[in-house]
Amino acid sequence: MKDDDFKVSASESPQEQEREESTASDVFPEHTYVERDSISKQEREVANECTAADSPIQPRSDFPDGGTRAWLTVLGVSCGACATFGFVNAWGVFQAYYEATILHNSTPSNIAWIGSIQYALIFFPAPIFGRLFDMGIFKTTIISASALLVLATFLTAQCTEYWQFVLCQGITVGLACGAIFGPAMSSIPHWFKHRLGVALGLVAVGSSIGGCVFPIAVQNLLQRVGFKWTMRTLGFIQLFLLGVLVLTATRRLPPKHYSGPFLNLHAFKSPAYTSYTISSFFTFLGLYTCLTYIDVSAEAAGISHNFSFYLLSIANAASAVGRVGGGILSDRVGALNIMIPSTFVAGILTYAWPFAANKGGFVAIAIIYGISSGVYVSLLTAPIVRMGETQDVGNRMGMTLSVMALGALAGPPISGAVNGATGNFKAVGYYAGSTVIAGVALMIVTRYFVIRSIWGRC
Repeated sequence: MKDDDFKVSASESPQEQEREESTASDVFPEHTYVERDSISKQEREVANECTAADSPIQPRSDFPDGGTRAWLTVLGVSCGACATFGFVNAWGVFQAYYEATILHNSTPSNIAWIGSIQYALIFFPAPIFGRLFDMGIFKTTIISASALLVLATFLTAQCTEYWQFVLCQGITVGLACGAIFGPAMSSIPHWFKHRLGVALGLVAVGSSIGGCVFPIAVQNLLQRVGFKWTMRTLGFIQLFLLGVLVLTATRRLPPKHYSGPFLNLHAFKSPAYTSYTISSFFTFLGLYTCLTYIDVSAEAAGISHNFSFYLLSIANAASAVGRVGGGILSDRVGALNIMIPSTFVAGILTYAWPFAANKGGFVAIAIIYGISSGVYVSLLTAPIVRMGETQDVGNRMGMTLSVMALGALAGPPISGAVNGATGNFKAVGYYAGSTVIAGVALMIVTRYFVIRSIWGRC
C-alpha cells in the first residue's frame, strides 16, 4: 500500500473532506474529544490572559526577603523607631526630673500619666493608621506626623504647668509617634516573610538605641544647657532620624480597597487572634512598670542619682541583644516559642526588682529584664502577621495595638497609685509581675489554638 493512498487530494470537494472527517470521528471518537478539549482549553487560557490584562495588577505571592529596597526600608523604620519608641522609652528619666524640679508639687502617679498617655497613643490610634496604610496612604501620614512630633518636642521646652506637659509631651507626642510607628512597622511584612523575625529585630534595635542614648543625652544636656535647649536638641535629633525614615521606607504591595466598615472585626472570630490580643493587654499592664520606676526605686534604696539614671539606659541597651537574638531565633523555631519563655523571665524579674538593694542587684535586673522584655517587644507583631493575609496586616495590627494601648495607659499610673498607697515598691512588683505572667498564660493558650499541639513551630 502506498503512502499517497492516505493523503487527501487537493481536488477533493469540501463535502468529501467533511465526510472523511466525520468517518474519522466515528472510528476514533476519543481523538476528536481530545482535540476539542484542547481547543477549549486554549480558548479559556486566551480569555483568562485577556481578563488578567484588563484587571488591576495583582500582588506577587513571593516576598523579596532582602534586596536594596527591603533593607533600606528596615533602616528607615529603625530610625523611625529610634525617634518615636526610643524617645518614649526614655520617659523614666523625665519622670525623675519632673518629680524633683518642674512638677515637684504633683504626685508621682499624676506625673506618670504623662508617660502613660505617650505609651497609649503610640498604640491606641493604630486601627485608623493601619487602615490608611492598607489603603496605600503611607508617605503622607508619616511626613505629617513627623512634622507634628518635632513641633511637639519644641513646644514641650516651653511648658511650665502640669496640663501643658500632658497636652504637649503626653497627647501630641504620643499621637505623632503612633501615626509614625504603626504604619512604619506595617511596611516590614511587605518585604519579608521567611526572614521577618530578623527584620523586626533589626528595626527594634532602633528603639533600643533611642532608649539608651536619649536618657544619657537628657541627663548631660540638662546640666549644661538647661531644660529648654535639651528639648530643642532632642527635636533636631528627631528631625534627622525621621528624615531618613521618609526617604527610605516604602511599601511594596498594591493598596487594598475596602467597601465594608472601617474596622474589620472578623479577625476576632479567630480564637488565636482574640487570645493573643487579650494577652498583649495584660502584658502591657505591667511590662513598663520596671522601666518607669527602676531609677526612682534605686534612689529610694540609697543609690545616688548620678548612677541610678543610667539603669534605664543599661536596660534599653541590653534589650538590643534580646531584640536581635529573638528575631533570629524566631525565624527558626517560631515567634511564640521564643516570646513565651522570655516574657515569663521578664515577669519574674518584675517580681524581683523591688527587692534589689545595691548597685550590683539593680544592674543585673536591668540587664536581664532588658534582654527578656526586648524579645517580647521586637516580636510583638510577628504572630499577628501570621494570622491572616499580608494586605490586611495594618488592620489586624492596628486593632491589637489599640487594645494593648489600654494596658499601656493604665499600667504605670496604677503602679504609681499602689506605690503611693503602700509606701514601697514591693506591692508594685507583685501587681506588675502578676499581670505579665497572666499575659504569658494567654500566649500559651494562643499557641495551642494555632498548632493544637504541645510541640511544634509557632
